[in-house]
Amino acid sequence: MDAVRVALLREVLAGTEWLAATRQFAGALRTSVAPHGGGLLLVGSESYEPWHLAAHLDDEAAWSGLPELSPTLVRHRVRPGEPPHLAVGLGRIEAARRGETLLVAAPDTPGEGLLERVHDARRGGATVLTLGGGGRELHALAHEALEVPEADGTTGGTGDDGEIGFDTVQHLVSAAAGENSLPSPRGRRPFRDRLSRIAEQLLTPPPARW
Repeated sequence: MDAVRVALLREVLAGTEWLAATRQFAGALRTSVAPHGGGLLLVGSESYEPWHLAAHLDDEAAWSGLPELSPTLVRHRVRPGEPPHLAVGLGRIEAARRGETLLVAAPDTPGEGLLERVHDARRGGATVLTLGGGGRELHALAHEALEVPEADGTTGGTGDDGEIGFDTVQHLVSAAAGENSLPSPRGRRPFRDRLSRIAEQLLTPPPARW
């Protein structure tokens, strides 16, 4: 159903700047991770953990055949006994190096502790992308940034003034990241094959990791 929701959102947002903006950001994300076969780190703010974006990117990685889109979720607080894929703490950002991509995604402004670690990651050669609120200092560290204004204190939906929520932007970015993949070496797929692929995505989504 996510693919259907994204298609409807695109119809609603036709003629706005959001479609081009989210596709450009998704293209930057894909371009950063593809040459290195992955290395995508995803982190939010102390008050917002980007579970939904992690799940969307994981699904797109499976559906599009681009495993490099599957992120490592970096968390501000890791409880004892967490499974390995949920037990990656902020120290992982400090260790990020060239060939890795750090995506900071949150509707609010990160704290000083995260900003310092993002600075360390960039200094180590990692590509930094920011999605959401962020603030001036974080955007200054980013190679690519997509700002999403907070709408009435919420993260989802679309407003009458043309602004959209953070959850909606996450859907658009993750979907575009999978769609923007390059053609396979065998050339473009026939139209019937592409329809079959879309139907398969809708009917049999991959199991969720999150």
